Amino acid sequence: MLFFLDGAPGRELDSTAEPVVKIYQVDAFTDQPFSGNPAAVCPLPAARSVEWMQNVAAEMNLSETAFFWPTHNGWELRWFTPAVEVALCGHATLATAHVAWETRRATVGQTLNFLTRSGPLSATRSGKSITLDFPAQPAEAVDAPPGLTAALGGVEAQWVGRNRENYLALLADEAAVRDLAPDFRALSTLDAQGVIVTAVATMEGYDFVSRYFAPAAGINEDPVTGSAHCALAPFWRQRLGKEEMVGYQASRRGGRVRVRDRGRRVELAGQAVTVLEGELLAG
Repeated sequence: MLFFLDGAPGRELDSTAEPVVKIYQVDAFTDQPFSGNPAAVCPLPAARSVEWMQNVAAEMNLSETAFFWPTHNGWELRWFTPAVEVALCGHATLATAHVAWETRRATVGQTLNFLTRSGPLSATRSGKSITLDFPAQPAEAVDAPPGLTAALGGVEAQWVGRNRENYLALLADEAAVRDLAPDFRALSTLDAQGVIVTAVATMEGYDFVSRYFAPAAGINEDPVTGSAHCALAPFWRQRLGKEEMVGYQASRRGGRVRVRDRGRRVELAGQAVTVLEGELLAG
């Protein structure tokens, strides 16, 4: 049976049909539905083909769809945009941990261990808050790539860095980040998965603001990006001198990410809300 957010039952399924696969839509890095970053989460009994997972992600058409299945000491976890598989995703990992606990696949108080393309990751829960242990991905200073200023709508970056996946651009102030109107076609031609833009926060209760654009990966603007904060945490610790900070990703949906820089690792913390539960009927 399919259940919607209001609890009303959907179409009754044929009891003689093959077992179907559950799928959930979760808003991550928020405590309110219809904000934060939506991710689809698909628990599996065992691995499925990459082609099948990519097809499901394209069908869901969200910035990320996560698939996880049990291994001998935890779960294997993979993430897909509608177009490609990615090596690291924060909000879909947060959403996956939320689903594991909410569906009782894991017990409250249990540390969740995930095997991923970026190595081992873990999640812990305290009340409604979930904390992820991720690898730090600091950006090293580089010359701005040709076309970056034009791709950022003519806005000049005060500093540019690069890590394995993305460029990181420091802008003049929070207003510049919020008002930025990038050229997505031009951004997609840069030699990186995406571009993070950031500035010190002026809004009360936050240390920095950011936005993230990845049209080359099929995502013009990601609402709230945990993996981007693996670069933002060490970047802002160097400039603000604070180990623990709060970032606001200033997309249209918006989201709050608490970070703690631990050198080679970064802790990302936030909440999540399930907004939809369904079943895959094909494939």
